[in-house]
Amino acid sequence: MKAIGLHRYLPIDHPEALLDVELPQPQASGRDLLVKVEAISVNPVDYKVRSPKDAVEKTPRVLGWDAAGTVAAVGPEVTLFKVGDPVFYAGSITRPGANSEYHLVDERIVGRKPASLDFAHAAALPLTAITAWEALFDRLGVSPQGEDEGRSVLIIGGAGGVGSIGIQLAKQLGKLKVIATASRPASAKWATELGADHIVDHFGDMPAQLKQFGIEQVDYVLIFNDTDTHFPAAAAVVKPQGGICTIVENSKPVEIELLKLKSAAFHWEFMFTRSMFGTPDMIEQHKLLTEVARLVDAGTLRTTVGENLGPINADNVRRAHRMLEEGRAIGKLVLSGF
Repeated sequence: MKAIGLHRYLPIDHPEALLDVELPQPQASGRDLLVKVEAISVNPVDYKVRSPKDAVEKTPRVLGWDAAGTVAAVGPEVTLFKVGDPVFYAGSITRPGANSEYHLVDERIVGRKPASLDFAHAAALPLTAITAWEALFDRLGVSPQGEDEGRSVLIIGGAGGVGSIGIQLAKQLGKLKVIATASRPASAKWATELGADHIVDHFGDMPAQLKQFGIEQVDYVLIFNDTDTHFPAAAAVVKPQGGICTIVENSKPVEIELLKLKSAAFHWEFMFTRSMFGTPDMIEQHKLLTEVARLVDAGTLRTTVGENLGPINADNVRRAHRMLEEGRAIGKLVLSGF
């Protein structure tokens, strides 16, 4: 089967950073689905895993943790899906990625593709929807039934992939007042169209900008961009007994003591936790994606595709990695067809 893989971990401009390769088609066993991949999207986790290091892979390592496709075969323990079902999912970071014609994934972290979306538009959603949902509703404890209506959230990185769906979840399900950050006119327009009530520039003085809207503090802060830079501002604007959740790893110690006087909570969100550790509640991601698909088909949520870069090949995947590394992407970058 065709796939995009790597042997060495190289800068993205190196011609061997990602290569078109041929690999054996895997076989489904246990609770695995064998999915014929129709479309993928690319996330920051892809380029972070690919980032330069000394390791060398004897067999090509395949990246990619967002896909939509059709179930081609099922393992003997599968109960949730059958051959021919259209699906979407993010997969597990501990297994080969989905940048391949056929891909194995545990059914407990897979959802049925929204019927109203084609494969490319569906592939944009799984990783970011799971991340934003878990961050907002599981970690921060916001009610997805709107019981916290009127409370406020600052979403740092509003025009990125996670921010794009996070704005919608916070607004449509949480019924929150949403302040999103964006640093360019195009990204500000995008975040506003998705439902943000106010826009601030994360390169500026965020507390001062919030005050211009009459907002001294917010109930929740979601950090979807650069924890090191933005944690101090997040700590300054979060309300007493509020909460901050970040998805971005830090490179220096987080000044958690800034939250002590406020008794404010600090959470990490990593959407691969359930699949990585095989937690007993892995199936919650199947349920989550099922609900996301329902909300998309009902018109409550919309896809977050920013740009379709064309067919799935090494050149186009390298281009997607480069765009994400340079911070030029708005919404999600998708590719479709081999």
